Amino acid sequence: MEGIAMVNLSKLTTEKRNKNTYDIDSLDSLGIIKKINEEDKQVAYEIEKHLEEIALVIDDVVKSFLEGGRLIYIGAGTSGRLGILDAVECPPTFSVDYEQVQGLIAGGEKAFIKAVEGAEDNKELAIKDLKAINLSNKDTLIGLSASGRTPYVVSGIEYGNKIGAKTASIATSLNSEIGKIAKKKIEVVAGAEVLTGSTRLKSGTAQKMILNMISTASMIQMGKVYENLMIDVNPTNEKLVARALSIIQDITKVEKEEAALKLKQYKTVKKTIFHLLTKEESLEKIDYYLEKNHGHLRKAIASYGKKCWFKKWCLYFKRYIQ
Repeated sequence: MEGIAMVNLSKLTTEKRNKNTYDIDSLDSLGIIKKINEEDKQVAYEIEKHLEEIALVIDDVVKSFLEGGRLIYIGAGTSGRLGILDAVECPPTFSVDYEQVQGLIAGGEKAFIKAVEGAEDNKELAIKDLKAINLSNKDTLIGLSASGRTPYVVSGIEYGNKIGAKTASIATSLNSEIGKIAKKKIEVVAGAEVLTGSTRLKSGTAQKMILNMISTASMIQMGKVYENLMIDVNPTNEKLVARALSIIQDITKVEKEEAALKLKQYKTVKKTIFHLLTKEESLEKIDYYLEKNHGHLRKAIASYGKKCWFKKWCLYFKRYIQ
């Protein structure tokens, strides 16, 4: 087309034809979804090959959080929408501020439900969007692009590098452009799509699974989980109040009435559990141990226990020498 630079798609893994689905247009509903299901099975096995790379990105995110920084996703189209989806689930799931995990999509919020023509090719727009949220060197910026060449995302990563942010890329094509410029890269290739070039399928599934890992593992390491329970749940409605009480009961083995009474007194699930497990009544001391251990309940209780053991030993020793 006149005035538009033609992109060579032949080298992109995401644009190759899938030999297993040549006949998909001749199948019935069951036949079609069997094909899709068979292809989807490959995704988890491919991700497994890249767990060490994913873990390194998670370590960067945790460092950012501890430094007062944020996790920022940047993408276009399906990739951008997946970043936003993961970001918006973090506040209700882990009770973090909406600023802590954010998703940027080429074309802005309206592009989430309707494609904005030309937005993904706009390099200046990425820089503008990142400046608008005051991206800093404390933040981790993760670029999402199935093809690995989206100009909006490439420009965003370049800007992130320029200001000293931790940068990473997630692509489903080998030797991606964003992988070459990001400080850390994840390239998971699950093979050709069921429908040629439809990266909302296996590529989208792969990206979503990786984003689940990144946000979940980061939040666990920030003390949002005890055992496998979400102890930073914010009881803002009846369902969440019931979940909060259930978590308290499960961990501390108290009756529902006592759990409710203590939750009202200590305000949060985490502080209530600390009190019930340690018998410490001072909110000031509970806050101290939780802050000292960056919100990790298990570590805070262990730290408190060591202090109590040392105190008891000192009292015993004092009585003994007298």
